Amino acid sequence: MHKLLLSTAIVLTLSGAASAQTVGVSMALFDDNFLTVLRNGIQASADEQGIDVQIEDAQNDVAKQLDQIRNFLASGVDAIVVNPVDTSATQAMSDAAASAGVPLVYVNRQPINVDTLPDGQAFVASNEVESGTLETQEVCRLLSEAGKTDANIYVMQGELSNQAAIQRTQDIYDVMESGDCGVTLNVIDQQTANWSRDQAQNLMTNWLSTGTDFDAVISNNDEMALGAIQAMKAAGIGMDSVIVAGIDATQDALAAMQAGDLDVTVFQNAAAQGSGSLDAALKLAAGETVEKKVYVPFELVTPANMEQYLQRN
Repeated sequence: MHKLLLSTAIVLTLSGAASAQTVGVSMALFDDNFLTVLRNGIQASADEQGIDVQIEDAQNDVAKQLDQIRNFLASGVDAIVVNPVDTSATQAMSDAAASAGVPLVYVNRQPINVDTLPDGQAFVASNEVESGTLETQEVCRLLSEAGKTDANIYVMQGELSNQAAIQRTQDIYDVMESGDCGVTLNVIDQQTANWSRDQAQNLMTNWLSTGTDFDAVISNNDEMALGAIQAMKAAGIGMDSVIVAGIDATQDALAAMQAGDLDVTVFQNAAAQGSGSLDAALKLAAGETVEKKVYVPFELVTPANMEQYLQRN
């Protein structure tokens, strides 16, 4: 009898372990410095909690990402976390998860249907209204400190299908129109470099070929800012003669700041977004209530305070 009870206890224990929660994660792109930190944040949090996560690379393909979500649903995952390839294409993902009754959490990139997410779905990120605003305000301060009253700037945009790129660019204009800049900013040109360092380098090279004088480059992310810096340095431009700003506070960006090349970045806590998205997914799977929008604050990073951010992204 004792042996029977012991055997039953062992079976129950093993079946409990086998039913440990599984979360499917679809990342827009593995080959991205910031998203790598975010992905690692999800994995680290899962490891700490003993959660099984299946993380897949959508390779910047909307159709592939939707297939991944459908496959997760078919395989019986307890919840799904999505870093969307295209933030305007998330309704179909929400509909699929809602129909299957599986919780879904969007992370980092705001879905187009964020204000109409069904029960069991949420969005974890940082508020992009803060990102470009902090960045541009600091550029204004540096230009004013340099004695400028008028300044010519270039604006590098991320993927135009991405809500973050749209909002970060709008933030620049909102600061300009607020009257708080203290410097009149003249946008010479703005174009997308799709978050890419290589594309930004090519774009900056093209801008430099026009011979137009400029005072600053405001980029929607660090990777593009770094590409702009590479192009300027290749052209023999002294980095102390121009202000370059980015967003994310990646390791490469902070190294460029230490070298005196990058003037401004904004810390976006990728690891906290990753762990926060997993926590939200697990709570929803457990039937708990989660806020529809969970924000992790942005933080301004300059040469004066960069030391405290060197190991954070």
